[in-house]
Amino acid sequence: MTEETPGFEEKPDVPSGATPDDAEPKAASPSSPEEQAAPAGDASQTAGLVAQLDQVRTALGERTADLQRLQAEYQNYRRRVERDRIAVKEIAIANLLTELLPVLDDIGRAREHGELVGGFKSVAESLETVAAKLGLQQFGKEGEPFDPTIHEALMHSYAPDVTETTCVAILQPGYRIGERTIRPARVAVAEPQPGAQTVKAEGADEAPAADADDKESGGPEEG
Repeated sequence: MTEETPGFEEKPDVPSGATPDDAEPKAASPSSPEEQAAPAGDASQTAGLVAQLDQVRTALGERTADLQRLQAEYQNYRRRVERDRIAVKEIAIANLLTELLPVLDDIGRAREHGELVGGFKSVAESLETVAAKLGLQQFGKEGEPFDPTIHEALMHSYAPDVTETTCVAILQPGYRIGERTIRPARVAVAEPQPGAQTVKAEGADEAPAADADDKESGGPEEG
């Protein structure tokens, strides 16, 4: 039977190397300042992310605007290139057809004199067909009013049967490509006879005056 020694209390076993304080349960320590500042840190981090997002959105808008501007410039460049290509083509065709105009003039004179026959006629008609396909148009007819923008007057005369300057003879036909004139029509023009209008107007004025005199005198005297 074990005897209890007075003055000694039983203590729990303590592992070797441990201090007696380790055996006692630690009381819950109050929250540290870092833990108390955690919510404030989260809010600051969220605000930083929002600011970064705004920056990214701004940069995206700028890049999108740059892309749209670049695309518009490219479309304008394509239109300019196409317009220049068409202009160069038209100039090249006009230069070629201008060199062929003397040949076409010879064909026209041969046709007027009845010399466009046989194989020469077939070749001439083929050449005229090709020129027409390239857009060459002939103009200039007798009797049409003189237009200095498309006619070149080489001869001038007066005629009593015209009321304005008129093309009375086509010495050389004109040619155009679309709206562009590559050679004006060379013509002979006739203007109204000088004094014809004046004489005509005076005659018209005298006739009413004579009628008025007859009315005032009661008509011609009867015998």
